[in-house]
Amino acid sequence: MFDASAMTALDTRAVHAGRDDLAGLGVHVPPIDLSTTNPLPSVGDGGDAYETLATGNPLPAGGNAVYQRLWNPTVARFETALAHLEETTDAVAFASGMAALTACLLAATRDGNRHVVAVRPLYGGTDHVLATGLLGTTVTWAHPHQVATAVRPDTALVVVETPANPTLDLVDLDALAAACGDVPLLVDNTVATPVLQQPARHGATLVLHSATKSIGGHGDVLAGVVACDAGWATRLRQVRALTGAILHPLGAYLLHRGLQTLPLRVRAQQAGAEKLAAWLTGHPAVARVHHPSLDDPAGLVGRQLRGTGSLLAFEVRGGAPAAATVAAACQLITHAVSLGGVDTLIQHPASLTHRPVAGEAKPAPGLLRVSVGLEDPDDLRADLAQALDTI
Repeated sequence: MFDASAMTALDTRAVHAGRDDLAGLGVHVPPIDLSTTNPLPSVGDGGDAYETLATGNPLPAGGNAVYQRLWNPTVARFETALAHLEETTDAVAFASGMAALTACLLAATRDGNRHVVAVRPLYGGTDHVLATGLLGTTVTWAHPHQVATAVRPDTALVVVETPANPTLDLVDLDALAAACGDVPLLVDNTVATPVLQQPARHGATLVLHSATKSIGGHGDVLAGVVACDAGWATRLRQVRALTGAILHPLGAYLLHRGLQTLPLRVRAQQAGAEKLAAWLTGHPAVARVHHPSLDDPAGLVGRQLRGTGSLLAFEVRGGAPAAATVAAACQLITHAVSLGGVDTLIQHPASLTHRPVAGEAKPAPGLLRVSVGLEDPDDLRADLAQALDTI
């Protein structure tokens, strides 16, 4: 039996992590435990188990899981595997990426400090929940070099996404972590995935994923996950237990399976994105292309990032009307939100995912975001070419 903690190659960990107990169970594929409730050995034992899990503690060896809202073995296997890939001690999985973000904000602010420093651009949903103050937080928006001065005595969390959605801006996490001081740093690692970036190695406290995206990879699972240390995992599990935000076991099974091919998918999609980005730079209808293969002034690719990723964006001449025309004209590429799947998607962030974002931070009107899938890049280029010809 392989010890996942002893594995050094990420590709090997992606295949074997979270499967250490399978041989003892006499199975090769992780089982799916769909039980919503579990028989209790006694009233006293049941009560003790409930107290343990409802306060965010992990299930002890041989302990009783009581109720699926508190803990599930299929979910736990996925969490173990993701933590191995992010090189953290723990991970906590949620029913969606926004549920995961909500839990992070609630866990960070539970001691009374409610100020958050956030670096734009961010995923539109993250930007929206911070801007509205729906969870009782206040926010200061800052550029990376302004974070140190934006942090206050009541700052509970610093939030950043890199590469950022949708413009693929890169942030130096070592420098940002230093600027945070003792304030916890949350890094949204959805775009890079743990294949290309492990923020905890660069000072991140919480590493957030919308697992719906590349980790799931096939557009059929809604999920979020946060990689962190044991102390933060306890906080997050307590929030999850009390709010009912645990990931469904079937989703956890699919995500765990998806990790096995994640490195292969990310690298293949990245190769396609680099080819498309290079081609788009020479197209007369395109004013600007956003992709780390074209713009990395701080030299973070190779130092912080292992690659450039599968997400790209480009701005068409003619603004929003032209962008809408191009999106509608695509035939092979699907006009839809989301990213990281095996099929290529295109969408207009200013109208969709980033519609709630304040005007000064909203993506350019002519910007289109493309999530490159596993199709042949030449076929994708041909489809974009005919779509761009319509303007």
